[in-house]
Amino acid sequence: MTTRQKAKAFGAFVAGVLATCVPTSAQSVKVPMDPGVRAGAAGGGGPLQGLTADENAFFKDGLARFADIEVVTGGNNNGLGPRFNSNQCLSCHSQPAAGGSSPAPNPLIGVATLNGAKNVVPWFIKQNGPIREARFKRNPDGTNDGGVHNLFVITGRSDAVGCNITQPNFQPAGNALSGQGGNPNIIFRIPTPVFGAGLIEAISDSAILANMKADASLKAGLGISGHPNAHLSGNANRSANDGTITRFGWKAQNKSLLMFAGEAYNVEMGITNQLFPQERDETPGCLFNATPEDTVNFTPTSTPPSNTAVLSDIEAFADFMRMLAPPAPAPETPSTVNGRAVFTKIGCVHCHTPSFITRKMIASGSSTSPSAALSNQTANLFSDVLVHHMGRGLADGITQGGAGPDEFRTAPLWGVGQRVFFLHDGRTSNLVEAIEAHRSPGSEANKVIDRFNGLTARERQDIVNFLRSL
Repeated sequence: MTTRQKAKAFGAFVAGVLATCVPTSAQSVKVPMDPGVRAGAAGGGGPLQGLTADENAFFKDGLARFADIEVVTGGNNNGLGPRFNSNQCLSCHSQPAAGGSSPAPNPLIGVATLNGAKNVVPWFIKQNGPIREARFKRNPDGTNDGGVHNLFVITGRSDAVGCNITQPNFQPAGNALSGQGGNPNIIFRIPTPVFGAGLIEAISDSAILANMKADASLKAGLGISGHPNAHLSGNANRSANDGTITRFGWKAQNKSLLMFAGEAYNVEMGITNQLFPQERDETPGCLFNATPEDTVNFTPTSTPPSNTAVLSDIEAFADFMRMLAPPAPAPETPSTVNGRAVFTKIGCVHCHTPSFITRKMIASGSSTSPSAALSNQTANLFSDVLVHHMGRGLADGITQGGAGPDEFRTAPLWGVGQRVFFLHDGRTSNLVEAIEAHRSPGSEANKVIDRFNGLTARERQDIVNFLRSL
């Protein structure tokens, strides 16, 4: 079985295990209920429609590398560690298919002790819980931290002889499934889906800014202030490097898919690359490879020769994400049609913008011709690609770029029907609870959630059904 077949099979298995049915409009509803992960085939994981032969080749190459399992030494994909969270992209992005979000069951349980590693599975990683990345708010001396502290180390692995470093201390423990109530210095992040990411990358800054300024009086009346990822009111989230709008990650902290891929390769798997060429831990005895471990291949040795073999892994990952299709929604029902109308009426669309039109965009395969699959396309992402104050209840205490301690990017809702875990830390698997969590002191969503709570039970259920249809 090829790596691509394995990826598709794994995604299908997860979707099958978790599939449940959406309530019909004929059922009696007293309070809104999350019907759970939508039944049926995975709505994502395939390529964009209309790719050229070259683009499709780069997509397939990126998908294969996305599924590669990394090792420390002695294998085909060297570089894992010294500290890491997992050993392949697919393990974190597989629900309901390659490119998705955190799956269940949790694959990190097996990764912890693979190849003889002596890691203890942290309290917040459970078989039926989400994959989580851990960040510490502060250093032992009281200064701000905010960085990722990897769950696992390579100590004890048969391909890392001589390394002897220890895992971070994540105690005291809290609720293992929600991640709440434990060490107050730790916050969590779960994987973000990357379906349709190329279309998000292809949205122009001017379109994002125009949408931010649209319906200004309506937004102001609802308390939606429109100053995402910036400390100065009225500004969009801007890159500190070139001043353009950043758009990937929980706080829209990454500018591009290449930056997103390079950071994840180094931070999540400990693999140095040409964007992040230094090891995050330089303890003697734990450095086994020259750096950067992932580079452009000047003299590719693939048989038969292939243009894709020249690429570094992070470039291949970026190509895969760039040409990955958005999730396909379920067929409409009377309940979901009404739910969409009510979703619009109460103001959810002021942050969860239904769609954007992409600009002309070039993908791999050509340095001059715009990609028909990416250019002038409607991206039904249900996000304004900006960050907003979400209040005390969701605040993580971390500042990234211009996004402050309680600010997060509006999560794209396409594909939400087949997600298992919600919110930035995966604290709930219940979509209704995730909606209610938008309301807390200081949240820009408070008045919208008040409107949601003021709807009839049938209307609230229709909104939930609509969301689970996406």
